[in-house]
Amino acid sequence: MKTGLVLEGGAMRGMYTAGVLDIFLDHHILVDCAVGVSAGALFGVNYLSGQKGRVIRYSKRFNPDKNYLGILPLLNEGNIVSTKYAYEEVPRKLDPFDDESYKKSGIPFYAVATNIETANPEYMQIKSVFTQMDMLRASGSMPFVSQPVEINGQKYLDGAISDSIPFEWLLNQGCEKLIVVLTRDINYRKKPMSPALIKLYARKYPQIAKRLLERHTLYNHSVEKLLQLEKAEKAFVIRPSKPIEIGRIEKNPAKLQKVYELGLSDANTNLMKLQDFLRQL
Repeated sequence: MKTGLVLEGGAMRGMYTAGVLDIFLDHHILVDCAVGVSAGALFGVNYLSGQKGRVIRYSKRFNPDKNYLGILPLLNEGNIVSTKYAYEEVPRKLDPFDDESYKKSGIPFYAVATNIETANPEYMQIKSVFTQMDMLRASGSMPFVSQPVEINGQKYLDGAISDSIPFEWLLNQGCEKLIVVLTRDINYRKKPMSPALIKLYARKYPQIAKRLLERHTLYNHSVEKLLQLEKAEKAFVIRPSKPIEIGRIEKNPAKLQKVYELGLSDANTNLMKLQDFLRQL
């Protein structure tokens, strides 16, 4: 029976996902394929490369640097996360990503990005992180604070705009069982985004503006459907046991560590149930 892994985004709430995946590495929890959105994609590739602790390590080290994340790169590059620093210098030199181990993992990994013309999600297989870094960057390019990323003549933004929790796509790929890692607690429901903010996209990218207006409805519908799959034992969901109180571009290492440790704790708490779920035919 084919098992898929779904990783929600959420910017620095992704420290929670990093903690969960590090427990998966400790206990050799393996899947047949995986899909990540935004931070879920950017952090999730370290699960395939087997680099336990890398996400929390480099986030605590580099997030406080004003040249890495925040207003300065936003003003200089139009991106709240510096493209050169975060996507080139860190993974290639300062805290190297193991692309060879990633490629040898044998687990197909997909990143979700949103096409800015159609506002539809596209699911891009990442065969090599280094050669396809722009696909990952596109998946994590948050609206309003990031420039669209051009790939093969098409421009993309954050995958969460169009498919925040892509479990239905993974089911359609032939996965009969799902492990889903969320970064919101069970009581969370998304509220409508400010129409005034969305108007910033209305003229140039009208389909994106429409998606943003509908996003809370689509997200909340996905949460309800996922709860049904969970009750039917077709999905095993690991979600924060309490609300995560952290900024989307959090720089405080202690706060990042706290969210990471919540992921470790929740994954350990659910470990035996997850192993039983995976053993069921």
